[in-house]
Amino acid sequence: MTLFRSVVCVVALGCALPALGDTVWLKNGDRLTGIIKAFDGGKLVLQTPYSGELSISWSSVATLESDQAVMVKQSRYEGEVARSLQSAEEGHVTLANGERPRTVPLSSIQQILRPKPLLTDLSWKGSVDVAFNYKDGASQTEDHNVKLATSARHGRWRHNAGAEYNRELSNDVEVEDNYDLEYALDHFVSDQWFWQGRFDYQRDNLGDIERQRQLGSGPGYQFWDNELGAFSLASLINRSDYDYANGENDSFLSVGLKWQYNRYLLGKRFELYSKGEVGKPLDSVADYSLDAEAGVRYRVTDWAWLNLRAEKDMVKGGKDNASLNEQRYLFGVGVGW
Repeated sequence: MTLFRSVVCVVALGCALPALGDTVWLKNGDRLTGIIKAFDGGKLVLQTPYSGELSISWSSVATLESDQAVMVKQSRYEGEVARSLQSAEEGHVTLANGERPRTVPLSSIQQILRPKPLLTDLSWKGSVDVAFNYKDGASQTEDHNVKLATSARHGRWRHNAGAEYNRELSNDVEVEDNYDLEYALDHFVSDQWFWQGRFDYQRDNLGDIERQRQLGSGPGYQFWDNELGAFSLASLINRSDYDYANGENDSFLSVGLKWQYNRYLLGKRFELYSKGEVGKPLDSVADYSLDAEAGVRYRVTDWAWLNLRAEKDMVKGGKDNASLNEQRYLFGVGVGW
């Protein structure tokens, strides 16, 4: 009987305690409860049990509180981990750090993140797109494409990695089988300027060029990176190594201009994006090269979308006057985080 009474008391006490969570007070007097996921680009993301994920304009927030540890950044590269956030007068919040809580204006906060175990200010995002094309006519053609892109940022460092695999069958005969791996490391020397080093490896099991390796470095500029999208340019000096199927090889230097752009529209329902590189060899290997893609994503959920994109590969004035000019259109599905 004593054990039963103890269990009843514990259950009753648990019901009497308020549910743990975060609270956001708005300037219009409304109060929202849920879990603060992040604040970046002028938008506070609040996960609620009643309306899913809400994106709240920072200018509409009066104050907020959280009983969980958060990373608060008042500059782009430096921040502190607060054990909790406590509500304060309108336009302010108190960072609770043991015996010395500190009240700061909301306008001074640039970013709020959940701290990670090792890199407390780490932010990570990525996407996977899968496309499949089947044509049944004079010849049966199957085209498969899988593309991965991911980016992680902490402090002044940004890591970018990507991978792509292509396979095409024509009348059950393999006519294309290749993959591409790329890694780039950016170090920001200011809010916009950064220095990039990158390595790219391509393997083609059926083409005339079996392997391509490219190592490059150079300055870049981040025009913007916020809730509505991002745009950056980087100019690189590259060393390229080509291994041909006939056993020959080439090595040469080139200059290149890379771009990466995306823009969200209609409340993030649509996303326009483009990325690529135009290059100019410093010898007679080719006149110029272009590797580019552009597309649109339509989000069906917060994490899944339909994807339509166009790709262009061009080499003008290649070895023995052999030029390349290929383009294709792909439709598929994707997920992001």
